[in-house]
Amino acid sequence: MTAAELRRLAPEELERRLAEAKRELLDLRFQVVSGRLTNPMAIRHLRRDIARMKTVYNEMRGRALPAKG
Repeated sequence: MTAAELRRLAPEELERRLAEAKRELLDLRFQVVSGRLTNPMAIRHLRRDIARMKTVYNEMRGRALPAKG
């Protein structure tokens, strides 16, 4: 997903998708250990998706907090 698509989601939906992606990454890591991983690039793509989700989520949280000063 692109950052623009993620920004259109509700924070709760973004949290749900982030948790789902983390579980999927764990499954991929188990596949690496067991030798069943067919697409090693999937880990890289998923890690970047997770980073993108975290970035957008933190942007949303930052807007919700009052500014200091």
